Amino acid sequence: MTCNAIVAASMIWLASMGSEPAPGGQVAAATAPARSTLASEPLFAGIVSRAEALNSQVTALKGKPLPATTLSRMRSEITLLAEMDMQGHRLLAERGTDGDLKCILRGIAEDLPLKLSAVEASPEGAKRDAALTDLGYLLRDNVEVITAPPAPEV
Repeated sequence: MTCNAIVAASMIWLASMGSEPAPGGQVAAATAPARSTLASEPLFAGIVSRAEALNSQVTALKGKPLPATTLSRMRSEITLLAEMDMQGHRLLAERGTDGDLKCILRGIAEDLPLKLSAVEASPEGAKRDAALTDLGYLLRDNVEVITAPPAPEV
């Protein structure tokens, strides 16, 4: 399967994730979800914190005019995050990791500048907010693919 197909499939999978009700209508005990051990490594922890911060900024920009300085700063931060994602892709490839994460990180690194360009090209209003929403989804996915607990082998 190509990296692009893996990225597309994983985005659909992440979007469909939800909590299932406990059997018999019982309330399940609240437990902290297991996090990937990868998320504790400095590079990947940096990606997560940057993507979370950018997602908060993107959410706050909806419905507001975007000054050129804000867009310029956002472009710098998105460019840095995309470079970090690509570095994560390369690191996982060097380790011989055969999982989907390396392909997903590459796809995110390639998509981040495209989503930001869509924000920059969109006129104010609903179209700009839709482009910001799309960028926010990608930033959220960037966090979730790194922090997701490892899935059992199939």
